[in-house]
Order: sequence, then C-alpha cells, then structure tokens
Amino acid sequence: MKFFRSRPLGITIVGLLMVLFGLAEVTTAFTHDFFGIKTSALNAASYLSALIGALYAAAGVLVLTMKRRPAAIALLLLAIVIVGRIVLVGSGLYPTESAENTLAIIAGTTIVAVFAVYIALKWRSFSE
Repeated sequence: MKFFRSRPLGITIVGLLMVLFGLAEVTTAFTHDFFGIKTSALNAASYLSALIGALYAAAGVLVLTMKRRPAAIALLLLAIVIVGRIVLVGSGLYPTESAENTLAIIAGTTIVAVFAVYIALKWRSFSE
C-alpha cells in the first residue's frame, strides 16, 4: 500500500488520528454526547464545535500530503483549533461544570498541541 510507504509511520498515525478526532468532534457537536462527555445544546456551540472539528480533520488531511506548505497551513489550523476550544470554554459554550467535561477539554486541547509540536519537530520530513 503506497499510502503508508510514502510517509513516515509517525506522521501517518498523527495525520490519521487528527482526521479521526476531528470527525469525532464534528459528530459530538451535533449529538452533544461522546462517551459520556456532554456539550452545550446551543446552536452557536454546535456550529462552532463542528467547525473546530472540521478544521482539525482538515489539518490531518493536509499533514498526510507530506508537503511543507500544506503542513504549515495544518499548523495554523491546529492553532485555530486550540484558540477555538479556549474561546468555547471562556464564553461558556462548552460546559465545564463536571470534572469529566473539564478533563476532556484539557486532554483534547493538549492532544492538539502535542500533534502540532510533533509536526513542527518532523518538519524536515515534509518536502518542498
């Protein structure tokens, strides 16, 4: 399978996880429940969460191209995802009244940041 041979395994895994996690975030935005994690049922929160998830998934697709320019855009999208998550919490659109929800947003945001750092550290693996 050329798809997996054309890029380092770590970048492939990170890119695929970003797509998977982004799509999970889009799903959660509209179902308001993901493995017991609750999100606000307000329309604004749903659409913003879905947008954040879509940007996350798009970043994963861009990383999988193994090109520097798309990877740079992916890093920008990941930064927007992090800021977007902070805005959702700060505006009260993402409920944090339970420890489970609070830990989920912290863990999810940390994972996004770790993916961004990993991509930056693997910058030389991406071609012009």
